[in-house]
Amino acid sequence: MIATRKLGELTVGAQGLGCMGMSQAYGVRDNDDESIATIHRALDLGVTLLDTANVYGAGVNEELVGRAIADRRDRVVLATKFGIVWDADGGMGARGDAAYVAQCCDESLRRLGVDHIDLYYQHRVDPNVPIEETWGALSELVTAGKVRYLGISEASAATIRRAHAVHPVTALQSEWSLWTRGIEAEIAPTCRELGIGIVPFSPLGRGFLTGAITSTAELPADDLRRNLPRFSEDNIDRNLAVVEELRAMADEKGVTAGQLALAWVQHRGPDVVPIPGTKRRTYLEQNVAAADIELGADDLARIEAAAPATAFAGERYPERLARAAGK
Repeated sequence: MIATRKLGELTVGAQGLGCMGMSQAYGVRDNDDESIATIHRALDLGVTLLDTANVYGAGVNEELVGRAIADRRDRVVLATKFGIVWDADGGMGARGDAAYVAQCCDESLRRLGVDHIDLYYQHRVDPNVPIEETWGALSELVTAGKVRYLGISEASAATIRRAHAVHPVTALQSEWSLWTRGIEAEIAPTCRELGIGIVPFSPLGRGFLTGAITSTAELPADDLRRNLPRFSEDNIDRNLAVVEELRAMADEKGVTAGQLALAWVQHRGPDVVPIPGTKRRTYLEQNVAAADIELGADDLARIEAAAPATAFAGERYPERLARAAGK
């Protein structure tokens, strides 16, 4: 059983489980039974924070998670999100008006089959709606008992402060890994000043830091990563060279490159709870084992030297997916 950590006042297992890939983005949705078995195994290992969202599989992922936890709801810290909408051209946008907040919460409760959500995130910030309106509506959901704690995703430090002034922010969910370090300068320190926990998504660089992906051509035709700049043929060789350095260090410690990269995230602080995603029990168990890997000051310095913030080539997202990030 892994240890526990605190996200604000909320106690969770030191590592969570991202459930998105069970229903979208990384190849076909191929085995719901294995996905549900993975969720059950996660709970047995002390992984209590399960992360989904209303847009994952257009609601299908929430339904899947709801089925998986139906007979074990009391063991789960259930997190879901609202706020991402898609433009006609497939670009990512955001919606945060009060009526939409209430509508999305009720829809998520129905799909999940629960009477409350433990941690409800604003998935992206709507640039056309004052954050005070969105968070006023979210606060009303807490008062109504539909939601216990509130979080925000991919928000700027200034927006986090404004939201927190309306209702306490329990957790920030943003991308953080060896190859995505953008929150370190201002956003993470702001969270720590305000007592907000940090939930890194894609802590394995969308699987790239495991070393299992060596060519974009290996990915399924419908895999999201085919469209991400860091996986492009122009950038992948440079990025693989960094992973090979990490693999050499991992070999010395008797762990995988992915486990080393995930352990690095786990060592960012006691207020950090990464949510690596997987739909397979084998990979889940490898990820959970990383929570117990000890990294000393020398180990961390070597990792930083091999994979500094500037080491990886390519932007996080293509423009159509970047429009709503970091507001």
